[in-house]
Amino acid sequence: MKILVTGTEGYIGSLLAPMLMQRGHEVIGVDTGFYKVGWLYNGTQLTSKTLNKDIRQIAVEDLQDVEAVVHMAELSNDPAGELSPTITYDINHKGSVHLATLAKAAGVRRFIYMSSCSVYGVATGNDVTEESPVNPQTAYAICKTMVEQDVKTMADESFSPTFMRNATAFGASPRMRFDIVLNNLAGLAWTIKEIKMTSDGTPWRPLVHVLDICKAIVCTLEAPRDIVHNQIFNVGDTAHNYQVKEIAEIVANTFKGCQLSLGDSSADNRSYRVSFEKINKLLPGFKCDWDAVRGAKQLFDLFTLIDMPVDTFFFRGFTRLKQLEYLIRTQQIDQNFLWR
Repeated sequence: MKILVTGTEGYIGSLLAPMLMQRGHEVIGVDTGFYKVGWLYNGTQLTSKTLNKDIRQIAVEDLQDVEAVVHMAELSNDPAGELSPTITYDINHKGSVHLATLAKAAGVRRFIYMSSCSVYGVATGNDVTEESPVNPQTAYAICKTMVEQDVKTMADESFSPTFMRNATAFGASPRMRFDIVLNNLAGLAWTIKEIKMTSDGTPWRPLVHVLDICKAIVCTLEAPRDIVHNQIFNVGDTAHNYQVKEIAEIVANTFKGCQLSLGDSSADNRSYRVSFEKINKLLPGFKCDWDAVRGAKQLFDLFTLIDMPVDTFFFRGFTRLKQLEYLIRTQQIDQNFLWR
């Protein structure tokens, strides 16, 4: 299968593209290259041909003979989204719908959109499912819901979208991110041997390893069409809903000598537990291989292997907001977040 993957030089994409190629698929990548500077370790043997393009600039010609699109390339978390909400809507909503529209016009039959469990925002009571009301709290999450709504209406016999609402990712990737909760706590535990939380850690977060996200994408691409057509899947495992303080305790126990302290209740009211029964029941071949304990151990082993110094952990290339602010400050990208 010829697959166009956006975000091949990102945290997930740098692992996904080689995985697809190893399975015999032809991969064409698309990436702006904003985070190319962040390369933590040599963790992949294959790299895909990648177009250095913003998704807003993709043309029909770029999709020639493409059979499936996996779309991940957006401003990639809440802080980055809040940096410029107007541009976030331009890229994450309009740009994503533009890509889906072009893909349908080019005859692409499958379109996988990487959404997020952050669309649930604040949820109380039972674990939320794909049928639960969404309650997005940020520009990033609002855009995810808008793309889902708009692309869902485009589905027909020739165009089959699937929407993957990922839990919060964690785990090692060559294009590492230290701005997501478990990875960040592991980095603090390794470098300064202290996790000093500013909140009481009571909010709930579902976690999913980056390799399990890749596995879900592969399973979706290779699944019978009628199983995944116009479906939403929460990506993760119901057993992997954690309170933030539990995640901190797991990391502190893995990184011996790390001191852990909790703070007061936080102004950040996002808290949700998610059910992942649908994907585990319906998607052939999918089951998470990683939990937080195994993921924390993976990061400990990696940091030991590369003898990771403090300045690497704090380097802007591994934190989305820091890198975007740097590119803006140095005027390498303009007010529309396009390369000058």
